[in-house]
Amino acid sequence: MAESDGLITIGVLARASGLTASALRFYDDSGLLVPARVDPLTGYRYYTAAQRERAALIRRLRAIEVPLDSISDILSGDTERAERLLDEHVGELARRAQEAARVAETIKQTLGAGSMGDRVVLSAALLAEAFEQVLAAAAINREIPVLAGILVEANANTLTLTATDRYRLSTRTVVTRDRRGDDWALVVDTSEVTPVIAWLRRQGEIIAAPSGQALVLTGDGAERHCRVIDEPFPDYRAVLSGLAPVRTRVLTAQDRLRDLLENSSCTVRFELRPTTGFADPFATDADAPLDQTGLTVSDGSHRHHLPASVTGDAIDISFDVATLLPAIHTALGPDLMLDIAAADLPVVLRSATDGDLTTLAMPTRQPLDR
Repeated sequence: MAESDGLITIGVLARASGLTASALRFYDDSGLLVPARVDPLTGYRYYTAAQRERAALIRRLRAIEVPLDSISDILSGDTERAERLLDEHVGELARRAQEAARVAETIKQTLGAGSMGDRVVLSAALLAEAFEQVLAAAAINREIPVLAGILVEANANTLTLTATDRYRLSTRTVVTRDRRGDDWALVVDTSEVTPVIAWLRRQGEIIAAPSGQALVLTGDGAERHCRVIDEPFPDYRAVLSGLAPVRTRVLTAQDRLRDLLENSSCTVRFELRPTTGFADPFATDADAPLDQTGLTVSDGSHRHHLPASVTGDAIDISFDVATLLPAIHTALGPDLMLDIAAADLPVVLRSATDGDLTTLAMPTRQPLDR
């Protein structure tokens, strides 16, 4: 057994580092935190105890949006260089220390109030952001009422929000700061969520708890109740696990791709050609001329090369900008990963900081493909 060799499971590392298991898989696929061992039969990942510190450092660096290649430089470079880079964030770290003190005071007040049943404590701003990130994937019409809702699941040290209208799917996981009671899940009506988001942004800590036919949010002495849809939510995990194997994987800078799509026509084509080694997704355009390996985006009249790391098969794939752009807008951190199985199958967009966001986007067939 791996444990007898001094190795720890991905779940133990997740709890020890404050990262989710999905975020750790993202960093494995990015080459930033590769497991010490992967079981050839089960696929389970195992890590050394020494990797806990590296995982924790990655979490802290990602919280301030340091790119993946820069994190690798900080963790593997010389001490003076690492210290110089980290010193730039001292002010932010001081602010976080003040926030931690305030959080501790809030939790002490919660403990002093006695048992409140099943509940989680997390950043109100983080919850507001998570709601906004999955909201676009929820159904607008109410032909199937539950699809006009957001599934909220409390499990272990995470809160997961999921929405789907059968054509799009987004699932966002955030790390909670405290949890009491058992796991729970409910579906919140999106019409109740929208007005609550602005209120959440004005709060600090928030307590989220199920209560009868509502999700109760408590912060700074005030409460908000979000109505629940009492219907079973689709098994989105079965959808994700049933996706075809990935043939092509792309890692690129989120902001560059976003800016390009915002100025593109209705349909764009991605031309993906495998790169060798690690391609810096934050390199300048002058460093990567057209028609090289990597990612080239065209809209019928213009072609633009974006620095990207591409592994797997070469492929051309087209997207409706209106479908793809919302998923890119909501990505976490500066890096975006696309997992592609085929030009006519859903593409998985993945991103992560201390939590993770997964979105499915369906390609399209347009004149650009012919």
